[in-house]
Amino acid sequence: MENFKVIYRILNILEKAMDYDEFDMNSISAETMKISEARWIKLMMLLSKEGYIDGVIIKQSLDGEYAMSVSSPQITLKGLEYLEENSLMKKAAKLAKGIAEII
Repeated sequence: MENFKVIYRILNILEKAMDYDEFDMNSISAETMKISEARWIKLMMLLSKEGYIDGVIIKQSLDGEYAMSVSSPQITLKGLEYLEENSLMKKAAKLAKGIAEII
């Protein structure tokens, strides 16, 4: 579950960054997300592979190490859709919780 929270935070930050010309990588770093570097790289790989973000290239060397190259990361349309769907699900969950408390 924690992975999905980090994914949502990364996508949310990238969505807000659309208003700016330059992006600060520190805003989505492993340290900022409070996760290990290895987990951060794997999550970034997943986001890139699934088409939620662009501008991130991750390569694996023969010895299994990962190298990441970032050139202006950006959220994609698919990433925006993910944010929208999850926002609506959170609102529905809060509404359902409120109804359950009333009953």
